[in-house]
Amino acid sequence: LQGIFVLGLPYALLHSGYSGLLLIVLAAALCCYTGKILIACLYEENEDGQLLRVRDTYEDIANACCKKLSPSLGGMVVNVTQVVELIMTCVLYLVVSGNLLSHSFPYVPVTEKTWSVIAFVTLLPCVFIRTLKIVSKLSQLCSLVHFVIILVVITYCLTQTHQWSWAKFRLSLEFEDFLVSVGVIIFSYTSQIFLPTLEGHMKNPGEFRCMLNWTHFFACILKTTFALTAFLTWGEKTKEVITDNLPSFFETLVNLCLLTKALLSYPLPFFAATEIVYSCISKGNHSNYRSPLLALAVRSSFLLLTLLMSMFTPHFALLMGLSGSVTGAAMTFLLPSLFHLKLKWKKLSFLEKCADISVFILGFLCSLAGIVCSIKGLLEVFG
Repeated sequence: LQGIFVLGLPYALLHSGYSGLLLIVLAAALCCYTGKILIACLYEENEDGQLLRVRDTYEDIANACCKKLSPSLGGMVVNVTQVVELIMTCVLYLVVSGNLLSHSFPYVPVTEKTWSVIAFVTLLPCVFIRTLKIVSKLSQLCSLVHFVIILVVITYCLTQTHQWSWAKFRLSLEFEDFLVSVGVIIFSYTSQIFLPTLEGHMKNPGEFRCMLNWTHFFACILKTTFALTAFLTWGEKTKEVITDNLPSFFETLVNLCLLTKALLSYPLPFFAATEIVYSCISKGNHSNYRSPLLALAVRSSFLLLTLLMSMFTPHFALLMGLSGSVTGAAMTFLLPSLFHLKLKWKKLSFLEKCADISVFILGFLCSLAGIVCSIKGLLEVFG
């Protein structure tokens, strides 16, 4: 979802002003921090003081925290939350793909839902993905396409420097619009769902913290540059998706790049969701499918489910915002900080405890605000 959220960053600056620039930096630091403490929960010290990886997944961490209440309660809650968010992410990619194809070829007499079905056909090979290695290669291509999109927009903006003005930044803010901006900025960095699996598949897991630092640092630089140059170019005319501000030729080019990115992004949440479901069915076997036919059935069912949801879910954007406010904030802020406090309380310094508690409170407030705004929007839509 990062590519989609990044395209909304200039619009977020329109409603958050100078505070938006600070939020982009703050969100990078917070998401990097929660990623680190989440991975720290996978490890425990042995008698010699060496760190050993005693847990493999988000589910294992949750079960360890809730074992006094129920051996599997925490894992069930986390798995349901993860699967819901991952499925909604996959559905969003299909909806976006149909929308982009519809706008790229407006003269073709095909409905947006039909375009979504056409995009779905290109994703059928996903049922044969069995390892993260394939997904990582597709993600590399996705990152390359993402870079091309950002480069095209920034290059065009740099040709318009003669009309840049810092006076375009707003000083007075409307609270609800500011909350929307906070959501867009914070959730453009979220990746916690994938981190335990990613760290577990790294050749050198010891380099994980360094990798997380550098990726968030460069993401912060790139997003700040992108949002700032685009907003300074269009100011009050900045649209929700910044590509809509581009001239028609560039808009079509970028839309096709976005379509490619959406299709290449689909396998990661799809793979993660099917891994979770299959591991529950096969009692924790995450690396290899014991039953190829069962694995194929799970992946095929999920693929079909995302298509049906993309075709029949009404007011999807608002429902996505509602589920994202609940699951996104929970998986990114609430649970990592809560689990870290629970598992590492005796070994944490006073400042570390304060940091975890602050992140938890911030995540709760963001989630609550997002839920209120989404429900208000749904009530307005349904009259």
